[in-house]
Amino acid sequence: MPDIESKVVPGQLKLPVPTHSPWWQLIRRLLIALGILVFTVIVVYVDRHNYRDTAHPRRNGITFVDAIYYTTVTLSTTGYGDIAPITTHARLINAFVITPLRIAFLVVLIGTTLEVLASQGREVFRNARWRKNMDQHVVVIGYGTKGRSAVDTLVKNGIAKDSIIVVDPSSVALGEAHADGFAVVTGDASRREVLRRAGVESAKQVIITTPRDDTTVLATLTVRQLNPTAHIVASVREQDNVPLVRQSGANAVVTSSDAVGRLVGLSSVSPPLAAVLEDLLTYGEGLEVAERDLLVTEVGKAPQTLPDQVIAVLRDEKVYRYFDPTVTQLARGDKLVVVRPSKELPWAPRPGTHGEATADDEQD
Repeated sequence: MPDIESKVVPGQLKLPVPTHSPWWQLIRRLLIALGILVFTVIVVYVDRHNYRDTAHPRRNGITFVDAIYYTTVTLSTTGYGDIAPITTHARLINAFVITPLRIAFLVVLIGTTLEVLASQGREVFRNARWRKNMDQHVVVIGYGTKGRSAVDTLVKNGIAKDSIIVVDPSSVALGEAHADGFAVVTGDASRREVLRRAGVESAKQVIITTPRDDTTVLATLTVRQLNPTAHIVASVREQDNVPLVRQSGANAVVTSSDAVGRLVGLSSVSPPLAAVLEDLLTYGEGLEVAERDLLVTEVGKAPQTLPDQVIAVLRDEKVYRYFDPTVTQLARGDKLVVVRPSKELPWAPRPGTHGEATADDEQD
């Protein structure tokens, strides 16, 4: 029987559950109840000559059908009394064997009902608690190869898993996201009610990695209408669609096909250069591109003189190349985009990890 989590209801929020599904629990309990029933029938039938059926007083013992009938009415505590043990050892078997089996049978049935009710109650409670606490989170639309890579990068850069929610219409994506420990809303991301269930209206960032550019445009438009302030990053397959996605409200657009094509071309023309670019895109190994705050001791200096290899300066929400005359001297409030070794070096510490003061802290 398929797992209950494989049944996708559009727009339904599904939080990751580490335990087995309710269907698995239900089937297991039913098999236990069936096992108790069969075992009791065998016990009664083996001892059938020590039972009497009042409907057939002249019959010596009971039949197999009578054993099944007696077992069902006994385990269900109906007890019509038409069939009863008549010998001492048969009554002892009823007292010390069948009675515990009756209790176990009832516990299994009652436990199944309580488990289903408790499971539904827990799900409602968890969803309500999640929605209450979810704010300034990250919504990832699409959990294909690009979506999984984006989520993996977020987690490796310190974003908590419980602050990320995945939106995808696929049951396969649902299972993969659950296995990775993420909450999932199933459904079409271009529909308002689906995005509202994902809390897009209060999201800080939205990453859109759908497999089709037209879907990306619709999803971007809908997200921007629901949340005018969210930072939207979208991925498109074709460069021609970049302006359209930007006009739809995306803050940043990444062209996957052009990026892959450029890397493939560089691998042919200049394999070492392609290796360096691939290294920069790989987290946790070799070189790493990082954004950091400006330190107090770096105010007034040129980007080229810093121990980190500065490649860009962020000032007033604009990006300047390190050689741009506008950022010849670094000022308070600037942020740096640097290339550094993945393993932190003492001479190039990350702000906040060694107690050093940033320019913004000094200004406060």
